[in-house]
Amino acid sequence: MDRVEEEVEEYGWKEVVLPNLIPVIPEHSGLDRETGERRRGRDILISIDHGPNSKHAFDWALIHLCRLADTLHLVHAVSNVNNPLIYETSQTLLEKLAVEAFQVAMVKTVARIVEGDVGKAICREAERLKPAAVVMGTRGRGIIQSVLQGSVSEYVFHNCKSAPVIIVPSKDAGEESVI
Repeated sequence: MDRVEEEVEEYGWKEVVLPNLIPVIPEHSGLDRETGERRRGRDILISIDHGPNSKHAFDWALIHLCRLADTLHLVHAVSNVNNPLIYETSQTLLEKLAVEAFQVAMVKTVARIVEGDVGKAICREAERLKPAAVVMGTRGRGIIQSVLQGSVSEYVFHNCKSAPVIIVPSKDAGEESVI
């Protein structure tokens, strides 16, 4: 079987400087008794946008997935990272979520705004980070619309090879959506 090499394309990104909310823990703390992954913590990648389903997935991850030593990596894909309005709006959203993550689960948060196709950007970040999980919400479209137009969560589910993908259904997933 021949291997197909994919061309690695460059993409734009900017780290978001978040407020330093986590106090410095002395080297010899109570965490020394714990071993392995629990002590080191895990990297958890969460795909973020401005929609309610993204926020619901973020809340779900804080409540059901995060542990004290974990690091959340918030990834927000935009069309142009050099546009000041887009960058500032995204930065404000990510800062707000970082503060909430610390208040709710006391976890460290790192944020990155990436440029380009959302699905591909999430997969690239997952490949770079090798997280314990990739968490994302659904867009909330009906099944027929998703089949016709495709979906980011479906793309990531099928193409992210470096971590398990957790797709958190929307709050109203039990209700039938009108197309």
